[in-house]
Amino acid sequence: MRRSAPYRGLGTLLRHLIELLDGDVEQAYRDLGLKYRPRFTPVVRALVESEPRSIRDIARHSGLTHSAVSQTVAQMNRAGLVSLVWDKADGRARKARLTQRCRGILPRLQLQWEATNTAADHLDEELSSSLRNAVTEAIAALEHTPFRQRIEKCMKRSHA
Repeated sequence: MRRSAPYRGLGTLLRHLIELLDGDVEQAYRDLGLKYRPRFTPVVRALVESEPRSIRDIARHSGLTHSAVSQTVAQMNRAGLVSLVWDKADGRARKARLTQRCRGILPRLQLQWEATNTAADHLDEELSSSLRNAVTEAIAALEHTPFRQRIEKCMKRSHA
């Protein structure tokens, strides 16, 4: 009896892709002796550009959600890569800034980022179309019409 291939929906495929990419990038950081996660990069890049920065500002800069940035900054704070300071203008808000420890590893991080981007370019060359472009287009389309609206539209059609 022949088994059919397991069903792999879009979400499953995307999670698997991220696991393959992030797992190897994280291993490359470990190979350099760094306790650093790929998800820290958008925060570090935002803070290299300008600091201190609020969670909201980092989220806007990176295109990530406020919640994702908040969780990442908390992890980075525990890892000693960022410190949090109170915003003098708004006593309720805290802003993140890079620690000396993080500044010390920036040259190695920047070399790793460059190698990672070059490897992504090489991956794109192996594909029938650019993964980077496809993901960028998908994000733009979903920002225009969220996936939930698309699901609802399909549900209405199937019940008609």
